[in-house]
Amino acid sequence: MADAQLPPGWTRQQIRDVSGDREAVALDPNRAVKWVAWAGPHEALNPEIILGFHSLCLVKPVHDDDWYMGSLYEDGSIHCWSAYDDLYEALRGL
Repeated sequence: MADAQLPPGWTRQQIRDVSGDREAVALDPNRAVKWVAWAGPHEALNPEIILGFHSLCLVKPVHDDDWYMGSLYEDGSIHCWSAYDDLYEALRGL
């Protein structure tokens, strides 16, 4: 998790403690990320920070304070389907 960016004010251990995932990692944000609302077009997100939790992840886009939860696919792409105002709540929502 040291190679990719962590959220300001958070440590790797805090992220792991709150999420309950001892293997949580920060991922390289250079990947395809889409918001896939149930109805309507899919919207590309420009990720600043990505936290990985096995097959799930949390994405913080550039110029957006929300955290998006989504599925991490084998090809490295992410489809987000839920949003949270706060990182703590997003971590608890995993």
